[in-house]
Amino acid sequence: MEGNSTLTRILSSVETNGYKIMVSIVILIAGVLFALFIRALMRRSLGQRLPPHVYKPFEAIVYYSLVITAVIGALYPFGISLTSLIIAGGFAGIVVGLATQSTLSNLVSGLMLLIEQPLRIGDPVTVKNYSGIVAGMNVFSTLIRTWEGPIVRIPNNDVFNTVIVNYSRMKARRVEFTIGVHYDTDIEYASKVIKELMAEHPLCLVNPAPEVFVEDYSDSAVKLRMRCWAPTQAWFATKVDIQTKLKKHLDEANIVIPYPQLDLHVRDRVRVSLERND
Repeated sequence: MEGNSTLTRILSSVETNGYKIMVSIVILIAGVLFALFIRALMRRSLGQRLPPHVYKPFEAIVYYSLVITAVIGALYPFGISLTSLIIAGGFAGIVVGLATQSTLSNLVSGLMLLIEQPLRIGDPVTVKNYSGIVAGMNVFSTLIRTWEGPIVRIPNNDVFNTVIVNYSRMKARRVEFTIGVHYDTDIEYASKVIKELMAEHPLCLVNPAPEVFVEDYSDSAVKLRMRCWAPTQAWFATKVDIQTKLKKHLDEANIVIPYPQLDLHVRDRVRVSLERND
């Protein structure tokens, strides 16, 4: 009878363990299949929008996190407490999170920037008072090649939480600057001459039309503000070309660009007083 009881216990144990193994395998297979499904879904939705060097690490993190979760779930039928693992992992996560708070913040901000795409590689931008071309982007930082040449590395958390000025998203950009003319100048004539220069320029758009108006009356000149629109890619070249030709164009029209000057007036009575003292 004792032998039969022992055999029964062994068979019961084998049956129980077999059942646990089967449940564990089912949980593991289901978890892996779910991870594969999520990875395929990510490739269709995000794989085409993010650069490969950014998307692949992100995909790996999500995929292996789901697989690890499936493995932990597969251990549950054997009496390994999932709650205990989660609590232990939670404490470890808090410690690691506090130690790498800045890194994680840059990572999350980098992913948000790459999904939202307020700036892309090659865009002329201004970020945190740095202006230039976006030279590179990754999940931790953004590289700006300034107009002077140096490369500036800006953490993604700073980029995400600051104002980003992107000069390339619109098809046209306004060219504008101020020119001073003499007070004796006919303002309507000067405005017409400047408008003709902009209208004849091949890169100035017809619509919106160029415009000129009085901006200010300074001490030695009437300040005229001139504006026109140009294709974004040719904005700088257009601005430089118009500024270069403007002086010659005004000279040909006999319009004087004054320079700062100061007129001194001496009263006669002061001179007479000085003569009497002599």
